[in-house]
Amino acid sequence: MLSNIVQLGIKELRGLLRDPIMAVLIAYAFTVSVYTNATSMPETLNRATIAIVDEDQSPLSSRIAMAFYQPYFMPPELITIAEMDRRMDNGLDTFSLDIPPNFQQDLLADKSPSIQLNVDATRSSQAFTGSGYVQQIVSAEVSEFLQRYRATADPPVDLSLRARFNPRLDRGWMMAITGIINNIAMLSIVLAGAALIREREHGTIEHLLVMPVTPLEIMLSKVLSMSLVILVASAFSLVFVVQYLLQVPIHGSLILFFCGAILQLFASTSLGIFLATIAGTMPQFGLLLMLVLMPIQVLSGAMTPRESMPEIVQTIMLAAPDTHFIILSQAVLFRGAGLDVVWPQLLMLVLIGSALFAFSLARFRAFLK
Repeated sequence: MLSNIVQLGIKELRGLLRDPIMAVLIAYAFTVSVYTNATSMPETLNRATIAIVDEDQSPLSSRIAMAFYQPYFMPPELITIAEMDRRMDNGLDTFSLDIPPNFQQDLLADKSPSIQLNVDATRSSQAFTGSGYVQQIVSAEVSEFLQRYRATADPPVDLSLRARFNPRLDRGWMMAITGIINNIAMLSIVLAGAALIREREHGTIEHLLVMPVTPLEIMLSKVLSMSLVILVASAFSLVFVVQYLLQVPIHGSLILFFCGAILQLFASTSLGIFLATIAGTMPQFGLLLMLVLMPIQVLSGAMTPRESMPEIVQTIMLAAPDTHFIILSQAVLFRGAGLDVVWPQLLMLVLIGSALFAFSLARFRAFLK
């Protein structure tokens, strides 16, 4: 039995090597995708475009215009009132600040002048955070101008902030690890299912049926070979891309993480084979993946904390192996947790993986008949 599994597994690896599309997908997912996922989507305001209409032409309006600087904002464009709407309509500016005439004079006369801020709300992430930045900058410059000195008021309570595990509050650290976790879950399903559908499309599934091998041996060969490929690719990505290129520190045990990854791969490859027995062709398999992968990735806690989801969603998603793998990965890689902390997740991965494998094996046997 072991010899049959090894030989069938080698056949699966050879078939994967002869599929250049899959090879490129694996290489891209664990290198370029992880790197860009960590570096190309800043969470804070970054290089936002802003234009200023200075109708006051006073020292205060000049101070306000010079207060916007990189990396939060691009250098402000000084425009006229006639250009403001056209530039906003063309998407050239995210923010347009209109400083009215006699603004400084009215301010010194104890009046309450207003400054108009136009925001392109189609750029939702920048519009949401940037409006607060603009208001804070303008208020600070006006306050310092009126007080005639630059100082910071002493707060009534001194908050001592200590950031654990990510002292720089760098979002890229989390996104790099999350990218690897998501790719492990996604590609394990894709590769296992594609391996079975490839057998059907090439007509080699009939050859296997006349050989002295059992459905258990065929399924185990696909599960183990595809898991090995994903495991090697994720190890390379975690060491070379995350630790070397992105300089993201790993706090916990890589051995413990990969133990959890092996159990996750056992469960997700079984799920991939089950989906392949339902789908007749590769396009149908792709449609099934859309129905399965998107809810799993969105609701398992990789993108949004589970605590912010409704209770019923949290309860349902406990049946998904990805939920427990994400909890385990974040605890081990971010917080340096040990076996005494993550053993419940390991146990749940074993139980869910065993159930998925047994269910998929039963479906696979029926599929071969």
